[in-house]
Amino acid sequence: MTDASENVSDVPTPSSDGRPTRTETDSLGSREIPADAYWGIHTSRALENFPIAKRPISVYPDLIVALASVKQAAARANLEIGVLEPHKAELIDQACQLIIDGRYHDQFVVGVMQGGAGTSTNMNANEVIANIALELDGHQKGEYRFLSPIDDVNRSQSTNDTYPTAIKIGLT
Repeated sequence: MTDASENVSDVPTPSSDGRPTRTETDSLGSREIPADAYWGIHTSRALENFPIAKRPISVYPDLIVALASVKQAAARANLEIGVLEPHKAELIDQACQLIIDGRYHDQFVVGVMQGGAGTSTNMNANEVIANIALELDGHQKGEYRFLSPIDDVNRSQSTNDTYPTAIKIGLT
């Protein structure tokens, strides 16, 4: 993985800077998310729940590329076994490829220090991929009824598999 010691930046605070927002809702309630953010409500909650983290995962581009590669492979496998619609699989594949090619890395904002086994990182990736895919399909960020970060991007995956796999890929 790339040494991040020279690229340290503060993790953003959701909706704190006066930018336009969009409202996202989950089973815990609604939140205002910066309209230009590709991350969503789960990432927003992670930023609040783990405020000690001052170094976002975006300073580790090898990890981001590895996460996108795992998500891309999962979308292709889910398409092949018939559990993901072809159109959604293609959108997820394209979104992952954009990330692999170096775009949107600044949207990986959760801190490297977090509780659990990478759940916040996994959800940050799922939301970024879903929102890129939504825009590719002509939808607005957060319109998850068309493509869900959980039900589509994360289909057939567990953080306990995705995160360690991405770390191993990122270290090679």
